[in-house]
Amino acid sequence: QAPLVESVGGLVQAGGSLRLSCAASGSTFSRYKMGWFRQAPGKEREFVAAVSRSGGSTYYADSVKGRFTISRDNAKNTVYLQMNSLKPEDTAVYYCAAGVRFGGSYYTRDNYDYWGQGTQVTVSS
Repeated sequence: QAPLVESVGGLVQAGGSLRLSCAASGSTFSRYKMGWFRQAPGKEREFVAAVSRSGGSTYYADSVKGRFTISRDNAKNTVYLQMNSLKPEDTAVYYCAAGVRFGGSYYTRDNYDYWGQGTQVTVSS
């Protein structure tokens, strides 16, 4: 399995930056595609960003493209989400996720097998 532990989020002013990290246990981290999703109050959990197993390919939701950057360090079993130019609408609980299966969309929740506990990110206006 890949228990995932996310870093603590936080409160940041609009226009600010925050970096989330997610550490996985075990020695098979490089076998997982990794993604970040978020869920705002009263809304469905939505895709934010994903990175391929090697880190060579990244995918973003249109709403965060150009502002957020996902990366991974397979030697440290960690995936990161650098969030810049934050907006109040980015306020949500952020979840990291790991997918074991090859194939399938990076954008779909069903293609991820393990989830972190979630971390709150609040952006004030």
